[in-house]
Amino acid sequence: MIPQPIEPQDGQESVWDYPRPPRLEQTNKHIQIFYGGEIIADTTRAFRFLETSHPPTYYIPPDDVNMDYIHRDKGGSLCEWKGQATYYTVVVGSERAVRAAWAYHNPSYDFIEIKDYFAFYAEPMDRCYVDGELVVPQPGHFYGGWVTSEIVGPFKGEPGSWLW
Repeated sequence: MIPQPIEPQDGQESVWDYPRPPRLEQTNKHIQIFYGGEIIADTTRAFRFLETSHPPTYYIPPDDVNMDYIHRDKGGSLCEWKGQATYYTVVVGSERAVRAAWAYHNPSYDFIEIKDYFAFYAEPMDRCYVDGELVVPQPGHFYGGWVTSEIVGPFKGEPGSWLW
C-alpha cells in the first residue's frame, strides 16, 4: 500500500514533509509528562526528532526530568540513526511503567545534541502535553512519536504501514 499524505491546513505540518535521514530540531514548546499523580518531566528546552512518516519524538534534558522516578532497565535497542538506546522504567509508589522511557548515552555523531536526554512513550504515561495539548500516542505500540493537532499523517504504525 502506498500511503496518501493528508494535506496540512494552516498551522499544521505533514509528517511526509519530514526528512529521511531524520533531523533534530530544538523546540521551546512546553512539554509536560505526568505519571502516578506526579510530574515526571517539565521543559521548554526539548528537541524534536523528525523522520518521514513519524510524529515527532521529544527528547527532554535530564535536568528537566524528575530522576527520583526514573530507573534504568535491562536491555536496549539499536536505532539505525541514533545508535544504542538504554531503557528506563518509571516508578511512582507502587505504579510501574516498564521500559516507558529511553535515552542515548553515546549517540551517533549527528545526534550528539540529545546525549543523555530522555524520550517517553506517551501511552503508558497518565498524560503528556505539548503546549497544553494532550498528546495521542503514535499508533502501533512500537514507536515513540507524539501526535498533536499540528501534525497530519498518515502515521507509521497504523494498520498496513509496516512496509512503508
